[in-house]
Amino acid sequence: MDESASRREVEVVCERNKVDLYVHTKMISQVRSLKTRRIIATCHINIVKATGRHYSSHAPRARLNLPTDYSTTPLLHHTSRSALSNSELVAALKQSHGGHDTTTAAATTTFTTSRQNLFTAINSALAHALRSDSRTLVFGEDVSFGGVFRCSMNLASEFGPDRVFNTPLSEQGIVGFAIGAALQGMRPIAEIQFADYVFPAFDQIVNEAAKVRYRSGTNAQHAQQEDGGGDGVHCGGLVIRMPAGGVGHGALYHTQSPESLFTHVPGMRVVVPRSPTQAKGLLLAAVECPDPVIFMEPKILYRAAVEHVPQEAYTLPLDKADVIKPGEDVTVVSYGTPLYTCQAAIDAVEKDLKCSVELIDLRTIYPWDRQTVMDSVRKTGRCIVVHESMVNAGVGAEVAATVQEGCFLRLAAPVQRVAGWSTHTGLLYEKFILPDVARVYDSIKRILDY
Repeated sequence: MDESASRREVEVVCERNKVDLYVHTKMISQVRSLKTRRIIATCHINIVKATGRHYSSHAPRARLNLPTDYSTTPLLHHTSRSALSNSELVAALKQSHGGHDTTTAAATTTFTTSRQNLFTAINSALAHALRSDSRTLVFGEDVSFGGVFRCSMNLASEFGPDRVFNTPLSEQGIVGFAIGAALQGMRPIAEIQFADYVFPAFDQIVNEAAKVRYRSGTNAQHAQQEDGGGDGVHCGGLVIRMPAGGVGHGALYHTQSPESLFTHVPGMRVVVPRSPTQAKGLLLAAVECPDPVIFMEPKILYRAAVEHVPQEAYTLPLDKADVIKPGEDVTVVSYGTPLYTCQAAIDAVEKDLKCSVELIDLRTIYPWDRQTVMDSVRKTGRCIVVHESMVNAGVGAEVAATVQEGCFLRLAAPVQRVAGWSTHTGLLYEKFILPDVARVYDSIKRILDY
């Protein structure tokens, strides 16, 4: 078959399927010869180079999958005014400092902010926890040197080696020591250097920390008392911090998001912040929580996410999801780094399809705020869950099942999940495995077209 005949075959296939050259690559399996397939691929590449288009009916992936611009994203407070006009943040500041006036006007004259990234906000929270309660300890591998991501820098020099110190390279030992300290009334903040390394400590977390209250009969009120009063013992005040998630080049042992493994365990909480402001407030709340807390920090945001953060201490609720953006047509539920992916996809899809999308940050993924999500889905009739961890048996599966049970008659389409693929993350393929803007965009379009 000569080249002109091959090109004619391409035209026939496109005419029969009533599609243009932008989308006929989807039907490449219908073309008989390998030569014709090469022509299709060449034409497709030339079109992409010339126009940036991959699909005729979708937004071009080249336009969607651009690097996140953290300097403009609405998920961050780029000015002090923005931070101090956030009603939840203002109320948290007022409550933490004994005030009753939660109006924005009062808050702007009382509190100050500074530009911080995620690791400096966490450092600020750790310093406040150490400063405000002599029972607080901070420890882990290289912690006294500042830690791999500098979250504990300068803490050892300020608070001394008895309260901020290094540990051996043993995750099981780190968590075991933390549990023992919590049982004695201390407030240990243990650091696992990477979430990928937490698995040797799994037995300590699941079989010890999470079950102490069930073995001793201690309730939440007892756990919050300074002297650990009441009958039995507890692990309230125990926080286990760990960097998690993809960075684009983490490969098999620096990319994992194992949060769903812990969400199957009652007796503890799992928290994932999305920004410096959220990280500071949620970490301080975790220190005061009567339950042990797994605090997973998206490591790609340590330096990338920069915003104005109040310099004063405050706590944010661990049991309440945050409706970042209200909408009417679709509910998108996520947490951590993928929220930035979702926001970019929502910006594009609302512009292209003239729809209204609601974005919810779970913040605490176990136990998660069912009421906020259910109320949103009853309003929109459509739900998409996005997360980095593997799609199989992940947080998305739990949210989808709960929504199906509670909102079935209100659903206009099946609940969809956009998540990491069910495979280990090799170095070369990390960006293809994790959710991207185009996948979220396509999912929103698909659920609207259902």
